[in-house]
Amino acid sequence: MNLRGLKFFQARRLTPWRIGLAFAVAIVADALQLLLGPLGWTFFDELIDVIAMLFEVALLGFHWLLLPTFAVEFIPVADLLPTWTGCVALVVSARKKTPPSPPVS
Repeated sequence: MNLRGLKFFQARRLTPWRIGLAFAVAIVADALQLLLGPLGWTFFDELIDVIAMLFEVALLGFHWLLLPTFAVEFIPVADLLPTWTGCVALVVSARKKTPPSPPVS
């Protein structure tokens, strides 16, 4: 069984660059949704969520908090809240408290 694809989902080493970029992606995603939300462009709203999720997993690694954040973004009006920014703050905080897991061989 080839586990190379699972590396994408592993926790990343948190560097100031990764944390800053993750926050930048989250803030841009939340701002775009706040601006585009009232226009009713739901397709672009969902596309922003998918792109934000992929970037956050690539930068921080997979964390279970990303799933409810992604799901909440599909609820009308709730998607206007800065959920991506809050999620990144929680993931970074949680990752700093727990030791990194061993790499998959």
